[in-house]
Parts: sequence; structure tokens; C-alpha cells
Amino acid sequence: MAGTKIRIRRELLEYLLELAKEFYPNEFAGFLREKDGVFEEVLIAPAGHFGRTSAFFNTWMLPLDESIKGTVHSHPDSVVFPSPADRWFFSKFGGFHLILGYPFGLDDFAAYDSDGNPVEVEVIP
Repeated sequence: MAGTKIRIRRELLEYLLELAKEFYPNEFAGFLREKDGVFEEVLIAPAGHFGRTSAFFNTWMLPLDESIKGTVHSHPDSVVFPSPADRWFFSKFGGFHLILGYPFGLDDFAAYDSDGNPVEVEVIP
């Protein structure tokens, strides 16, 4: 997937980073909605369990929503690389995946494709 890039609204990215700060020291997880090729909204994982080292949720509780094209979750440490469990989830869910790392600043995140390969992120107004 060379040259793959995702686009995300700055307002959404800032909101996601704030959510990560609020959930800290626990992880949080959500699903990203895309409109016209841009991630614009987050749906927080319903009935989720957000712990210090993992987040669990039931994907059966998600609405049938074809605009969900990605996921986001936080790592309460500064590591923004996917764990083996993250890579397994990425391969099952598909789409694009953001990982937000402590201290959750505008440079403390990375994006990956469903194979766990890094992808470029374009933050747009």
C-alpha cells in the first residue's frame, strides 16, 4: 500500500487526543466515520471495557454503518506502534487504524493499514 494516506479533520484529531487524556491512564477505543474520503466523526465503542493495557468491546453492538472505515485507540504509554493484539484486530476489522500515545499531543499518533503497515496522515482544516 505504498503511498497510502488517510485524511482526518484537525477538529476530530484534537477531540480524539482530548478523549485519550480523559481516559488516561486507561485506553479508550472508537470507530472512525469517513465522509468524502475524510475521517470526520468518532463513535465510541459501545459497552466497552477500557483498562490500563487494553480495550475490549463487542463489535456486534455497532450500528450497521458503511461510513465506519477505521478505528482509533489510545496507548497510555508513549508507544504508537501496534502490539501483536492490535495487528490481529487490524487484520479482522480492516480499514485504517489510529494509535494515540501519551502525552497525547498533536504529534503523538500514528496510522496503520489493516496489515499493520504505517500510513501517512494528512490533517486538514
